[in-house]
Amino acid sequence: MSNLLIAGNTGTPLFVINESDYESWLSAQTESVQNWLNNTGYKGKGLVVIPTTDGCIASALMVVKSASEHFACGDLINKLPSGQYALQTDAQNREAVAFGWLIGAYQFDRYKAGNSGFPVLAIDDADLVESTLKQYQATALVRDLVNTPAADMMPQHLSEVTNAMADEFGAQFSEIVGDDLLEHNYPTIHAVGRASCHAPRLLDLHWGSEDAPKVTLVGKGVCFDSGGLDVKPAAGMRYMKKDMGGSAHVLGLARLIMAFGLNVRLRVLIPAVENAISGNALRPGDVVKTRKGITVEIDNTDAEGRLVLCDALDEAMNDKPDMVIDFATLTGAMRVALGTELPGFFATNDATAKGITDAGLTIQDPVWRMPLHQPYADMLKSDVADMSNCANGPFGGAITAALYLQEFIEQGTDWCHFDIMAFNVRPLSGRPKGGEAFGVRAVFKHLQQKYG
Repeated sequence: MSNLLIAGNTGTPLFVINESDYESWLSAQTESVQNWLNNTGYKGKGLVVIPTTDGCIASALMVVKSASEHFACGDLINKLPSGQYALQTDAQNREAVAFGWLIGAYQFDRYKAGNSGFPVLAIDDADLVESTLKQYQATALVRDLVNTPAADMMPQHLSEVTNAMADEFGAQFSEIVGDDLLEHNYPTIHAVGRASCHAPRLLDLHWGSEDAPKVTLVGKGVCFDSGGLDVKPAAGMRYMKKDMGGSAHVLGLARLIMAFGLNVRLRVLIPAVENAISGNALRPGDVVKTRKGITVEIDNTDAEGRLVLCDALDEAMNDKPDMVIDFATLTGAMRVALGTELPGFFATNDATAKGITDAGLTIQDPVWRMPLHQPYADMLKSDVADMSNCANGPFGGAITAALYLQEFIEQGTDWCHFDIMAFNVRPLSGRPKGGEAFGVRAVFKHLQQKYG
């Protein structure tokens, strides 16, 4: 995509302005431009191409409600004729327009030919162009990983992606695979993944100065979720390739952290499994002893995400990190509460929660804080073990899942848990149907402000 957004100031002028500024912009144009726009019935909304007297393109105009909105120009690259355009907009809009331009070119074309005839946008700011490319690459990585069918995105494939990114940025990568998980005391990761022919594993990436503040990311990597023996219905299983969306999110966030060189000691932990069905699959009623030593009764094998996460979160505590952030496609309850396009998150630190929320609002990556309502922890009681992996009722499912995970977080830790959809169920400007990054840019902007 680097050839679609370039540093420079040559090309056909492309004006991007707000609706509120259209009349004043129009009054400053030549009589021929005013006549063209008036006679063609242009109403000051959307894209219009303005011709020269000999039929060539003199300029293009994009009028949007707010040019500082990062997805306002998300379809622009798909609508303009081919050629090179030079951006003309207010300085405060450049970042948003550049991001919208590039993200609009995203296609998941691994299995079919994509569109290669996009126009080019020139912006007279090389640093902005470079920054936008990094933002695009991280979002595209998340989308690509989520969109890839499970047959090509199993635990070993996630390992390959993580290892390749470690090589790219000079990070250290290691993994614990198969029965070695038992030897190294990751029993719940092994229990969920053991029924698959694709060996479960714990991926582990380290980057950055060892004396820098420690930021640890943990991502749910359930590469396909059949539901286990509590098998999902066909409709619920159809898009379970996206159940590794948490791992995709932390890899996208890690890419941003490393590409921008934040002053942190980064660690990424991904428990990668397939929740499959076979003779040795985890059963309802089984009791598993977690890495932390807490015994968990399996009420439902389809509540497997919190099982693989709890061992990884306990491992994260070993380093005494300054901040722990996990992402997971964890509950349908969160989708019921907030819909599919607004990710909910839980946080133990009010300042961190506000910082992430405020950062997201400025770049159109909204997130919504949910309560860690402690009385609901009673719903996780078990008659035969320390706790159950599921609440004993249908209500507050996103909260009880978060409270389960909190049992594996040391008191006083600055911890955020994101419960995400990872998938667009409808196409929007710059956001095609399919895999999507929710909250990644918001969290990164907060980290950038804190550690940049």
